[in-house]
Amino acid sequence: MLWFFLGILCGLAVLVWSADRFVAGAAGLAKALGVSTLIIGLTVVAFGTSAPEMLVSAVAALQGNSGLAIGNAIGSNIANMALLLGVTAIIAPLTVHSNTLNREFPLMLIVMVAALGLLWNGMLSRMDGLLLLTGMVAVVLWTIHLARTSGARDPLIEELAEEIPAHMPKGKAWWLLASGLVLLLASSKLLVWGAVGIAQYYGVSDLVIGLTIIAIGTSLPELAASIMAARKNEHDIAVGNVVGSNLFNILAVLGIAGAIAPTEVEEAVLYRDFPLMLALSVVLYLVARGFSREGHGIIRRWAGLVLLVVFLVYQVSLFLLVKGVAS
Repeated sequence: MLWFFLGILCGLAVLVWSADRFVAGAAGLAKALGVSTLIIGLTVVAFGTSAPEMLVSAVAALQGNSGLAIGNAIGSNIANMALLLGVTAIIAPLTVHSNTLNREFPLMLIVMVAALGLLWNGMLSRMDGLLLLTGMVAVVLWTIHLARTSGARDPLIEELAEEIPAHMPKGKAWWLLASGLVLLLASSKLLVWGAVGIAQYYGVSDLVIGLTIIAIGTSLPELAASIMAARKNEHDIAVGNVVGSNLFNILAVLGIAGAIAPTEVEEAVLYRDFPLMLALSVVLYLVARGFSREGHGIIRRWAGLVLLVVFLVYQVSLFLLVKGVAS
């Protein structure tokens, strides 16, 4: 059991570190090849923030543990909205102005409802996976089109652009890209090995491990980024990290799992986990869209506290489930 936990801890640490190397190398290489900053920011950098979840999903599906991938995708979204925004809002109330968010929040809700419709028959089929991945491509192209045509200054796009190295030799970029990818794959396999080992030890499903340990672990980089953004008064960025990550988790992480290894979806996903994710999305949309006299949305400290409590209650309920199964 100790080795499984060490595998998870080491896997998560290397996963986060290697994701940064991979993104830096890919962005630096694209910049050196003359790709525009806007395109790099909205593709390479945006994809890079969800690279840990996507690699874990791919490895889990290839090893026949698609339940882990499903739990990772949905659990990460719940952690993003309840844990991440909860903690961030408690530290600094979040004011949301960005026009991009006003478009992407409804899109996030639509994508989640569409994904629930695909899974409602109790299966994540290969066709479902391909449809979700096609949706991911469409969302990226739509975002690029809006960014190019709107002409408006948007803090989310500016923040993505800041992550792109200004000048990086091609040799260094290739090295960071290749080494980052190798480490991502290795750490993902280590993480999945540890997670599956713990699931088998306690006799619980891969889904529950994905909803708890893996979901929280892969959401930690976004938590750190959002806290830093909030402390710098970059509130739109803090919330934008969550919206963007949630879109990628539903479309790319679930899509990869379905495309690689079609699997049955546990009933608990449809009646417990997905409804909670949708409920959190609706509440955050109403708050972030803003119905206040100030003309913008504010996620206040009390709302952050409520979100954090919801997350803790949800995690405790899953822990009690695991304990009940184990006993």
